[in-house]
This record gives sequence, C-alpha cells and structure tokens, in this order.
Amino acid sequence: MDIASLDLRLSTSSGVPIYLQIVNQLTYLVASGRLRAGDELPPIRTLAAALVVNPNTIARAYRELELSGTVEKRRTAGTFVADAPSPLARRERLRILSGQIDALLAQARQMNLSHEQLMDLIAQRERAMESNKSI
Repeated sequence: MDIASLDLRLSTSSGVPIYLQIVNQLTYLVASGRLRAGDELPPIRTLAAALVVNPNTIARAYRELELSGTVEKRRTAGTFVADAPSPLARRERLRILSGQIDALLAQARQMNLSHEQLMDLIAQRERAMESNKSI
C-alpha cells in the first residue's frame, strides 16, 4: 500500500503523542477494512520521511501495533497487517461507531428530534443505501 493512500494526518497541537496518533489511525484503517490482512505497511524510514518525523517514532508505533496483534513483522520482508483478525479490531470498530453514534444523538437532541424520529430517519437512510447497492 502506498503512503498517499494511507492518508495519515498528524497534529503537533492535539496533545496526543505522534506515535499514538499513527497507532490510532492505522488501527482505524485495519478496523475499517481499508487495510486488509497481508497488506504491507510502508518501511519505517519511508513513512518517517513522508510524515517528517523521526524514524524512532514510526518504529515505536509499529511495535505497539505488533504488540496488539494488528501487524506482524516478517524478517527482511517488512511489516504486514496480521493474517489472524485481532480481537481488538472488533472492539476498535465498536469504539469508533460508538463515538459517531454519540455525536449523532447529541445533534439530534440539539435539533429537537425525538428518538423515534431519529430511528425512522436511520431506517430511511438504510433503505436508500440498500436500493443504491442493487443498481
């Protein structure tokens, strides 16, 4: 996978360490399916140069991902998304969706939308998505 398609965005003002931002974003890419089992991550030095960070930062992020079972290092071959699905992947997907649901619920409350109206809207949108799939 090329670096541009990863679309990693780092912020020096967020208060979150850079290595952790990388871990979180790569975990999200794996959990969302944009990175699949067997996909190769960019080499440490290449990614560090592209993100303009110290290679040790990328190495630390890759170590964290390896410890969580998200990626695996293959001697002399590189770093790859792990073949076995990580139990964290499902947990991460649920965490991401929970955050989005919380935001949706807060917006609905601010717009005085009842729970029933929100659920009706969700059902309508789901039907619209399903009908677009069959085209």
